[in-house]
Amino acid sequence: MFKKKLLQLEALLIVGRKKLSPKQFIFLSSVIVGIMSAFAVIFLKTFAHWVYSLASYGNSILKLSFINSILPIAGILLTVLVVKRVLGGSIEKGTSQILHAVARKASIIPPKQMYAQIITSSLTVGLGGSAGLESPIVVTGAAFGSNYAQKFRLSYKERTLLLGCGVAAGIATAFNAPIAGVLFAVEVLLVDVAISAFTPIMIAAATGTLVSAIVLNEDVLLTFRHQETFDYHNIPFYMLLGFFTALVSVFYSRNFLKTEHFFAGLKLGAYKRALAGALLLGLMIFVFPTLFGEGYESIKTLADTNPGELLENTLFKDFSSNEWVVLAFVGFSMTLKAFASGITLGSGGNGGNFAPSLFLGSYAGYFFSKLLNLTGLTDLPVSNFAMVGMAGILSGLFHAPLTAIFLIAEITGGYDLIIPLMIVASISFAISKRFEKHSLDVKGLVKKGNVFTSNKDTNILWTLEVDSIIHVDQKTLAEDDGMDKLRDLITESDQGMFAVTGDQKLVGVIYFSDVREIIFQQQDTRMKDIMKSSCETVDYSDSMETVMRQLEKGGRFYLPVIRDGLYYGYIDKGSALEAYRNQLKAMVFD
Repeated sequence: MFKKKLLQLEALLIVGRKKLSPKQFIFLSSVIVGIMSAFAVIFLKTFAHWVYSLASYGNSILKLSFINSILPIAGILLTVLVVKRVLGGSIEKGTSQILHAVARKASIIPPKQMYAQIITSSLTVGLGGSAGLESPIVVTGAAFGSNYAQKFRLSYKERTLLLGCGVAAGIATAFNAPIAGVLFAVEVLLVDVAISAFTPIMIAAATGTLVSAIVLNEDVLLTFRHQETFDYHNIPFYMLLGFFTALVSVFYSRNFLKTEHFFAGLKLGAYKRALAGALLLGLMIFVFPTLFGEGYESIKTLADTNPGELLENTLFKDFSSNEWVVLAFVGFSMTLKAFASGITLGSGGNGGNFAPSLFLGSYAGYFFSKLLNLTGLTDLPVSNFAMVGMAGILSGLFHAPLTAIFLIAEITGGYDLIIPLMIVASISFAISKRFEKHSLDVKGLVKKGNVFTSNKDTNILWTLEVDSIIHVDQKTLAEDDGMDKLRDLITESDQGMFAVTGDQKLVGVIYFSDVREIIFQQQDTRMKDIMKSSCETVDYSDSMETVMRQLEKGGRFYLPVIRDGLYYGYIDKGSALEAYRNQLKAMVFD
């Protein structure tokens, strides 16, 4: 029955595409993609909230205070099982795959990402893994948009736009924050989007927010209603908080990646690696239960008037009224979050860093303000600093200050904190970018050599394969060859560059334009006398962006290609530009 309904909807959309203008069809599509993304969010969020309720201390059914240490172990092991048995043995994690798809794969995302992220992240994070659901939500929304566009054979530009619609709807639904959803899609993922693209993205975000308001229980959302009045006298302290959150962002980014890579690189089988990481994570959660799951419930507790509740049903419950102990507990939880999230993902779980960034920001803001208050230096509004700190970490980790500002403004129910949000987010962004050139997600691409850029020309170049434009059926010369051999090659071929090789290694090049005037005048000259022994070259594995950069740098029309240390062929600028034009045409009009 469900499949029949889908086929009927598809038939209606096919008819609609013929009846509607291209712009009208995109508007309609943005609503559909927004609804699809919203229901994926609702499933994930509801499941995660239900499991948290089950594992809460003092649970009236199970009476097991240690269940929150067992569930993450089961979750990570089940995730690995699903990946190996259902998803072909591998799954891409994080929003970096969206950046990669936009930059190098013409915004095409595999169909399995429409369900793979939902299944694996619900097992990992839903059962207590110390990560977030927002990255899987974003990838799922992007996959819905990309595959919808592929289904109706939309162009690269429209495909990218609907991908952004899915992303915006996912974030908007997850936080009931439409403006933040739009800004996240534009600021983090579609950095080169045109103004005209805002309307469909706004429609998708509004659709997701509306579905969230109708269907999703508000208790599941991260919302705050308790905040104190903004006092401009505290501006210097908000500036210091911006510096502090920037440093915490850098700490998290570096240690998360180190931990994730360490566990991912362990020479163990998938299940043994998952068990080793999950056991360590379970132990950390046993001591610091705040590391369980997304951590949103503990964020709400921290921003409330009695943060001592965090210590209830922990090893430190007898000290819940001691403010210094509570502060130390918050500080250790904040420090360990990077390692807990790294272990979760590195050992085989799936999730993201969006929720950990909010967790970290809330704890950093509380720690900073409460420490100053306890020392007697000042009397800061701790709940305000806890909320503003989230914007600082989010901005520092993702290099997205606008998203951070408006997300926190929306989830706090107003814009009373807009000035401190702007101060903290902008300072954190500036300082963290000084230490970390790329955001946390982009760093993963950089390490793999897939540098993401907002430049459309560069993105198109990334989609081209160097191998497709290399001339490999070329004539070469030896150092001791004479001018007669060079004249014969010029007569027989249309090459403009001749490689001089020895034992198949490149020792020099001869450009026809350089020897045109002397080729018939000097008879006893050898190639070693007229060749250029130093010239710009590229490796067979280099990207097209590197190739074009080398062509411009050398100022030559031809560029030798080296493979495994041996001369392989050459590239000419004409072929490279023709490949670029063809790819641009295909991406715009496909």
